[in-house]
Amino acid sequence: MAAPVSLLTFVFAIVTLSDRIQAQKGGFSVDMIHRDSPNSPLYNHLDTTYDRLTNALRRSFGRAHRLNPISAPTMDVQADIIANSGEYLMNISIGTPAFDIIAIADTGSDLIWTQCKPCSKCFKQNDPLFDPTASSTYKTISCSARQCTHLEGSSCSSYHSCRYSVSYGDGSYSDGDVAADTLILSSTSGPPVILPNVVIGCGHHNGGTFSENESGIIGLGGGDVSLISQLGDTIAGKFSYCLLPLTETGNSSKMNFGSDAIVSGNGAVSTPLTKIDPPTFYVLTLEAISVGTNRINFLYRPFGTNEGNIIIDSGTTLTLLPEDFYSQVESSVSSMIDATKVKGPDGLSLCYDAITEFAVPDITVHFTGADVKLQPLNTFAMVTETIACFTFAPILDLAIYGNLAQMNFLVGYDTEKQTVSFKPTDCTKN
Repeated sequence: MAAPVSLLTFVFAIVTLSDRIQAQKGGFSVDMIHRDSPNSPLYNHLDTTYDRLTNALRRSFGRAHRLNPISAPTMDVQADIIANSGEYLMNISIGTPAFDIIAIADTGSDLIWTQCKPCSKCFKQNDPLFDPTASSTYKTISCSARQCTHLEGSSCSSYHSCRYSVSYGDGSYSDGDVAADTLILSSTSGPPVILPNVVIGCGHHNGGTFSENESGIIGLGGGDVSLISQLGDTIAGKFSYCLLPLTETGNSSKMNFGSDAIVSGNGAVSTPLTKIDPPTFYVLTLEAISVGTNRINFLYRPFGTNEGNIIIDSGTTLTLLPEDFYSQVESSVSSMIDATKVKGPDGLSLCYDAITEFAVPDITVHFTGADVKLQPLNTFAMVTETIACFTFAPILDLAIYGNLAQMNFLVGYDTEKQTVSFKPTDCTKN
């Protein structure tokens, strides 16, 4: 899998059992740090704002190719992502005593894995590797355990312990032990949350395009071993996030869990989630896109049914649409803009000279039961000091609703009710 994704930062500490229960009964929130924020370990101070956006746009296309549940082998889909395609990172702690790791937070994969000692072959990592022998709560999982038999790509070692193997379209991979250990999430709204016996992957053979400042993947998808699924009743299947506009560099977005993640009130709309195989992906049904009063129906049916045709992904920057449909949307947008067209970055076909401000048409995304009206910050972005480009782009097959379209919306997932909700929100105040 590989797709655009988002950054979450957690600082963790051990708390008493009573504190843990208090945190779990209610909701809690954590910081989300964009990979290009000054608060991110991936931040490059030499890059301009426009360099960072252009890099993120390029990552969108790479991620889309690895997110495709139609063409990707089932084993790869289990944790299909590459390191630098994710847009957000997460800091968590694992083990006893707590050991901090930073990894890509990925709504398009499930398994939580990190590089571990001993490492027969690992990608270069600035921080120390996790040493499972130093954790008193670490234990390997047997081949016969449900957590092993239900995990795609699992196998049995000569010691009868469970092994995992994941690989990605760009050649990145991770192989190692399936284990259970304590995982700790700190909360910005209360005491930290301690989760015992969380299934993780301890990678002893890893490689590919990972950054030196990352140690692995934190899966936030819909599968059994994702962080969301393993939080279980603790969060009642609910999480939400509010992504800041691109102009808010240096500040943190928020991800909320449990009762803190309920999206309701004036302006909130909800649309059904569609279950597909594998269950990793969050799939919605896009019925149409309106540009002004011109409604363009979306008849794409990748799964052979009338439900489910677009993946919502916090890690993909652009909104990517099949070529024929995109062409209709672009043509309609272009016909309503009075400005000079110019060449933009590769992959973005509708760009304008923005030295003089120009008006953009209203664009509404029609999901089943939910009309989401986008603002100009969702549909056009400055890619240089003088060029603004449309933030939708064509792709050969897979449709993805990216994070630029989600900025300044409170986006809530309820995996029990199987819905995603949107509410226009000033995320700087959320």
